Amino acid sequence: MDHALKAVNDAFGSLPVPNTPIDETYTVEPPKDGERTVVLRRVGDVQVVGAAYHIPAGSHPDYAAVKALTNVLGDEPSGRLYKEMVETEIASNVFAMAFGFREPGLLMTMAEVPKEQSIEQARAKLIDLLENDWAKNPITEQEVERAKQQMLKARELESANTDKIAVSLSDWAAQGDWRLYFLYRDAVEALTVEQVRDVADRYLKRNNRTVGLFMPSEESDRVSIPESPDLAALLKDYKGRAAAAAGERFDPNPEAIEERVQRGKLAGGIEYAVLPKKTRGDSVSVLMTLRFGTAESLKDKLGAVELLGMMMARGTEELDYQQLQDEWTRLRAEVQIYTLKGVLQVQVQTKEEFLPEVIDLIGKIFRSPRFEPSELEVMRRQVITGLEKNKTEPNSLAPRKVQQMLSPYDKDDIRYVMTIEEEIDMYEETTIEQIRQLHAEYLGNQAGELAIVGNFDVEPTLEKFRSIVEGWEAKQPFERIVTPAQPDIPGAVVTIETPDKSNALLYSGQQYKLADSDPEYASLVLGNFILGGGSLSSRLANRVRQQEGLSYGVRSGLTAANFAEDEKVSFTLYAITNPANKDKLLRVIREEVVRVLEDGVTEEELEQAKGAYLQAERIGRTGDSRLASMLVKSVFNDRTMAFVAKHEEQIQSATVDSVNAALKKYVDLDGLVMAIAGDFAAVEQPAE
Repeated sequence: MDHALKAVNDAFGSLPVPNTPIDETYTVEPPKDGERTVVLRRVGDVQVVGAAYHIPAGSHPDYAAVKALTNVLGDEPSGRLYKEMVETEIASNVFAMAFGFREPGLLMTMAEVPKEQSIEQARAKLIDLLENDWAKNPITEQEVERAKQQMLKARELESANTDKIAVSLSDWAAQGDWRLYFLYRDAVEALTVEQVRDVADRYLKRNNRTVGLFMPSEESDRVSIPESPDLAALLKDYKGRAAAAAGERFDPNPEAIEERVQRGKLAGGIEYAVLPKKTRGDSVSVLMTLRFGTAESLKDKLGAVELLGMMMARGTEELDYQQLQDEWTRLRAEVQIYTLKGVLQVQVQTKEEFLPEVIDLIGKIFRSPRFEPSELEVMRRQVITGLEKNKTEPNSLAPRKVQQMLSPYDKDDIRYVMTIEEEIDMYEETTIEQIRQLHAEYLGNQAGELAIVGNFDVEPTLEKFRSIVEGWEAKQPFERIVTPAQPDIPGAVVTIETPDKSNALLYSGQQYKLADSDPEYASLVLGNFILGGGSLSSRLANRVRQQEGLSYGVRSGLTAANFAEDEKVSFTLYAITNPANKDKLLRVIREEVVRVLEDGVTEEELEQAKGAYLQAERIGRTGDSRLASMLVKSVFNDRTMAFVAKHEEQIQSATVDSVNAALKKYVDLDGLVMAIAGDFAAVEQPAE
């Protein structure tokens, strides 16, 4: 802490205080005399209707009740918008949010509406729920209590993460005083149903509304937003609470980590790597994978595979979706379950005291998921709506096209990359029976990994996980899906027209047959870091963004395959730009890549890259979730943290000559598979 404070003081302490103080806000937005309408017409496939209402500043006593109101409205699956619009198929997705600022802010609600549905029906239903439904269906004690617990859970999980709590305190400081962070907590804990009903009644009114259609009002119904309170008076008698449990001083060196890691076999083919340590707020992170199926047995079940994890997360035989979500809230647990080709993964963040109950629930999800047909229909609509949106989005189309070109497989191969239309068809054809059969025949303890990092008792925790998977045998065999490198794919440039899109995306890639244990890989990592992986300090960022002003986001990346035996390394390069600058962007990027290949990197650049790269890796290992992911990968590849230490030794040993040689050997500018998507037909390219 002292080192951090000294660094901040050294960097910013010498800045002089300006002689002229910053002016206080001198304008106040008057109450609106009628609802407002904004209509945006742009190419796309998914309709969206929204409604926004002015609310008080984040420091105002009403703000906690407004935030709770967004949970009552937008929570899934208990929220009123979800139940009345998603479950009734009026909309596919709904959202509600409120933003706290130093000045008055906004409560916003949105609904995504499939193109075959009526947006007018969705607009009318949304407004009715927001402004008229409260009298007929008052907010209940249960809704407010659920909202309070969800808000408090989020705070508790945030408080265990030093990065997140630092950002949160900074946000509250920007609103006037960092102590508002604690005052807000107190307000949440003290919330009553009457307060939430009151803010809904006062702020969710027609004349305070902005929506997607214009309707003139017959009479004025002004809503006055309170001014921000006097913070000195508000906080005059405030006293903080006892500090949360502090974490230990953790050594993130790979050798030190491995000395503390306990490894072994859980049951069947599942192995574990766990690291008990003291954490802030007694937090604990869990990552568990189950591996299933083969390339041949899963190729005609991809829809079921992709939906299996999401469906498992929606209930057990004893608990429906809402009841399960309420349990996660009670247990202060963030749980994500998803499936990819041949892999089911569960990510958990919770507190030590709740871990045993969380594991029990995971066991029920694993062994006796609910698989409610109605939930499948909700999931199907949400997934397909997202895909429909992507049909005209450059950020989706360009990467997908490159992935297709780098995956030259037949349609009946599980490694084939589908078009958006093919993916939609796949999800539309998936049935609940296919998902149930996949779960019954393919999941088991035949292969997988478990990693736990944080505050927990090792033996009792492992025994609980062991009791879940012991004796759970899959009927179908597992064999890892091999995805070898494709270094011989010829270079290509594909242009994709996306009418009426203000930004364009350039995305390119190529693959190399290279082991991540090879010293050449370490040299190539540093070469990429200097070229474009080092964010704002890279060659590409300096030229493309700072000097030419062609892109706010330009970067290159280098990624080794998850399974080391594939010996596959992927190189990517992307940039966001104005469609009018496409040709100039391509030229400038080409010039910079050619320059680094022909002239090479400098000694100064290399030393800076080594320091920045190793520091970023070191900081990454201080995060429990990141560390759990590294442990799972180490178990999967039959490695220890000694491999990480060896890689960092190779980074330190790299020379200018080795980096330049690696770049010249592997980076083939003319061999890049490139797609650039944008509205190019509507603009004239500027003269070079």
